[in-house]
Amino acid sequence: MKQKCIKIVFWVVAVILGSCSGGGRESTVLQPLKQDSLYYARGLQIAYYQDYTKVDIRDPWDTSKIRDSYILVDRQKQLPEGLPEGIVIRTPLERVASYTSVHVSVLEQLRSLDVVVGVCEPQYVTSKEVLERIASGRIANIGEATAPNLERIIDLHCDAIIASPYENSGYGAAEKLGIPIIEAADYMENHPLGRTEWVRFFGLLVGKRELADSLFFATMNRYNELKRKAEAILEKPTVLLERKYGSSWLIPPGDSYVATMHKDAGGDYIFKDHTGAESTPISIEIVIDKAIHADYWLFKESSSGGTTYEELGRDTPIYKNFDAFKNRKIYICCTVGTPYYDDITIHPDWILGDFIHIYHPELLPDYQPRYYFKLE
Repeated sequence: MKQKCIKIVFWVVAVILGSCSGGGRESTVLQPLKQDSLYYARGLQIAYYQDYTKVDIRDPWDTSKIRDSYILVDRQKQLPEGLPEGIVIRTPLERVASYTSVHVSVLEQLRSLDVVVGVCEPQYVTSKEVLERIASGRIANIGEATAPNLERIIDLHCDAIIASPYENSGYGAAEKLGIPIIEAADYMENHPLGRTEWVRFFGLLVGKRELADSLFFATMNRYNELKRKAEAILEKPTVLLERKYGSSWLIPPGDSYVATMHKDAGGDYIFKDHTGAESTPISIEIVIDKAIHADYWLFKESSSGGTTYEELGRDTPIYKNFDAFKNRKIYICCTVGTPYYDDITIHPDWILGDFIHIYHPELLPDYQPRYYFKLE
């Protein structure tokens, strides 16, 4: 009987020890209370926990890897223990420096312009409100995005820097300031609505989650409504994009958000089979070979002086050989005279409307273009 009792004791101890071992213990990793359903964005993952929100940013150049993890914690609450690995950001943000005017525009759309205290390259800003704040000193000019004024950023007491990442490139001395750098890789999304969906991340950063969601879903619905109109068209005109700079032509890849918009507008992008993560330069000979007979030619320019067919042909005589030049089917977007870059993130539906108006004007008979206008 005594031996039997001893065996039972040993068995109970073994069970207890076994339940405490790594093999039998439930994972101590917290499970999220909720994960956002992301409809188009491939570079984001948002998960909500009891005391924080975790946002993972995938590496655009290697989507099998996580480039950054941001741990968003309410600044009114005590910092919880046991936070996962990542960059802790106290939200809502109060003082932000942005390396791009694009993301300043996003914050303006989120009615959070008051948090912006600095911006790089203000010459590219088109928003009247932002320009007024820069002129009055409420938003500081912090220099070039490639070489920002770090002393000015320190003086501004920023609690975050918003920057666009580039492959094999860091942020230099800015990484040593102790200020969280939020890498906004929205421009690397393949779908225009994927880029728009990043507004949901920015909404979390500034405490405007509901507004951000409403902006995204409203844009998504309008975009897809316009897309459905163009889907019914069988005749799709061929399209050449951008223009020659130096000795080469910068071509957007065929799976980029830009190419997707032209496809959704009922256009047939000449270089739709061109692959790559970003726009790449190709020779003028290849462009002539593939695109000389394109029905339409659209490009952007930063000059505010205007361009005419005469000037275009005089500057680069080879342009005169393109069918779009001969048939007067060139459309141009002046990026300093229109809010193209300000609107590209939140309102790709507006830009899509311009493209449909160009390729299939009968679908939008009363449409007034916002960005692209016929070259005179």
